Amino acid sequence: MTLRTILHYPDNRLRQKCPNHDLFNDDLKTLVSDMFETMYFEKGIGLSAIQINVATRVITIDVSKEQDNQMVLINPIIIEKKDPILFDEGCLSVPGFYEKVERYNYIRYQAQDVNGKEFEDEASELLAVCIQHEIDHLDGKLFVDYLSDMKKSKIEKGLVKQKQHSTQIKRTVNPYIK
Repeated sequence: MTLRTILHYPDNRLRQKCPNHDLFNDDLKTLVSDMFETMYFEKGIGLSAIQINVATRVITIDVSKEQDNQMVLINPIIIEKKDPILFDEGCLSVPGFYEKVERYNYIRYQAQDVNGKEFEDEASELLAVCIQHEIDHLDGKLFVDYLSDMKKSKIEKGLVKQKQHSTQIKRTVNPYIK
């Protein structure tokens, strides 16, 4: 297992629409393992492959408090959604920011598992929101796209400040870092 680097908004690579994943082999299992390790390390509940710069339709999710209920969705699609809700969302690619986004409280979805077996299931509440959020990533969309221009601009400025602050700390620790 390897920790992967998460891309941060506004990185254009996050805007790619990911193609379907069609190779169900050991490389996929390694990718999924790396995604879970990275997601848990970053204290997330969901991660799409594009967030670690792998353009394919693979999602890892674990909304359990104990981190013991792993889900892998390959090539997921939502086939039914109902009961709109406003949900306070955050994102590993937009660290430190949370905003209310309209989602659906109930969904039915189709996907494949790591062996390529197709299945259909339903989800509600946090799990439903997480699946919708991660599928958006696979389509090149981020939760900030649901926000007003003013809120989006505020987040962009905040991320620039975070990056500048992080660079200043690194320089203090090691003055040879540019």
